[in-house]
Amino acid sequence: MSITENYQKIRETIPEHVTIVVAAKQRTPNEITEVIKAGATDIGENYVQEGEKIYNTLSKEREKVRWHMIGHLQTNKINKALKIFDVIQTIDSLEMAQAIDKRVEHTDKKVIPVYIEINIGSEISKSGIKPDYKIIEKLAKSISELEHLRLEGLMTLGPIAGNPEQSRPYFREVRGFFEKIRGLNLPRIEMKTLSMGMTNSYKVAIEEGANMVRIGTAIFGVRGCKIFK
Repeated sequence: MSITENYQKIRETIPEHVTIVVAAKQRTPNEITEVIKAGATDIGENYVQEGEKIYNTLSKEREKVRWHMIGHLQTNKINKALKIFDVIQTIDSLEMAQAIDKRVEHTDKKVIPVYIEINIGSEISKSGIKPDYKIIEKLAKSISELEHLRLEGLMTLGPIAGNPEQSRPYFREVRGFFEKIRGLNLPRIEMKTLSMGMTNSYKVAIEEGANMVRIGTAIFGVRGCKIFK
């Protein structure tokens, strides 16, 4: 099936309240244009350089969607990132949050939505903070004191597993963290997004409370080998 058919088929099977962030890692401008025309509302990029290239290549289409940073953000790429992305899903330290906060005030955004990324499987190969509620709460409270960031949710990739059912207890744990943080009613925080699950695990993630999923392969097919750093 085509990209259009894949996206629309998936969209029809996912509850309306769940946002699909199309994971566009290593995809071409033509592929991304097609999925936007098919109805995609949110695009996610892992690398600032790649996102910048795609964003600058597109014209009218880029204004029709929200752009999400879903990969680890390096401090030296923050200025470029803020020119492209509407949401940063990968806050994993107070230092990163503070660095972004300082730079946002010099843009026309003034405030940018962010999510705390949780390394729920404690995997060395992945970024994100430890799945420890006290650590998550401390970071959330610190972000609430930053003028130019608005914490809107939590994000996790979930551990790599062939069987999506193996991700269920991890997603459930992150949902628990999400509910606790939301219950704190912290100032300048609007906990409304639980971003969990990818192509292999998004169905389980939704069952466990995710209202945002990141899907790439199921829409575009297997990607090539070119990587942007």
